[in-house]
Amino acid sequence: TPFRLAVTFATFLIASFLLSGLVVYQIVSAELNDRVDEDLQKTFSLLNAAYGKDDLEDLISSVSSYADLSVGNEQLFSLVRSDGLPLAGTSAIRGFVAPLGFSNVAASSLGLGGDVAYRVYSGKIGPNNLSIAYSNDDPDELKQLVLSSFAWAMIIAAALAVSGGALLAARVQHRLNTIAQTMDEVSRGSLGSRIPLVGNRDDIDAVASQVNAA
Repeated sequence: TPFRLAVTFATFLIASFLLSGLVVYQIVSAELNDRVDEDLQKTFSLLNAAYGKDDLEDLISSVSSYADLSVGNEQLFSLVRSDGLPLAGTSAIRGFVAPLGFSNVAASSLGLGGDVAYRVYSGKIGPNNLSIAYSNDDPDELKQLVLSSFAWAMIIAAALAVSGGALLAARVQHRLNTIAQTMDEVSRGSLGSRIPLVGNRDDIDAVASQVNAA
């Protein structure tokens, strides 16, 4: 029936929109994560350059400067000597050593309050270990914004698809009912009955014209 076709079309449209939204969300999420990783590696490389001549004092000074410039624990730094002695960094995580490479660390694991997660990059600079942590707060907020935008867009698209499909189905059903009523009148002997044409020249009009010409 027309109503079933309309519901099927609306369901297909909503499913397609939802799938495309999830794909875009995954792409945006991966792109944001890649950018955070690139920023971490660039910062690590810049600090590593300060140790180019095995100058530990310059490295400590550079790490301290980066830590002092960070506001609200958005970026955290921890420089630790090979024997575990803290050398420089953010006071809140002083002495923290992360596994080499990239990792995800909860704020609670760093001794910080809140439920913020951090993306961490750790590596060796000479015999020392440098861990750099960036808060995932901003990327997570942007991901939520993208997700909520697609959710609202899907709701609007679903409402338009259902209402448009219902109107179209109602029109088609009305025309089919008119054809059925006219055929019933003809079967009862009212041979002068004719099916009104809409003028769309669609399949229903074609059927109606053939019936009227019979």
